[in-house]
Amino acid sequence: MKENIHPKSAETTITCTCGTVYNTVSTVQNLRIGICSACHPYFTGEQRFIDTAGRVDKFAQRYGSTRARRTAPKLEAAAPAATEA
Repeated sequence: MKENIHPKSAETTITCTCGTVYNTVSTVQNLRIGICSACHPYFTGEQRFIDTAGRVDKFAQRYGSTRARRTAPKLEAAAPAATEA
């Protein structure tokens, strides 16, 4: 094997935003992560709703209504005008 091609690894501490701390070996020291197996919904089995308002509710607040409105077709554009005889 070639000498001096592998990066240096050292003991490090990985800290999650939930407060869980892991000790491991890595090339980077003192890692901070946003989500881990202690707080991820896949591993915990609970689902957290960060967004309390749904997409439809947000749309209704922003634009006023959630109902689609159809306009009547323009008869002048669809058919030529009748001529008087």
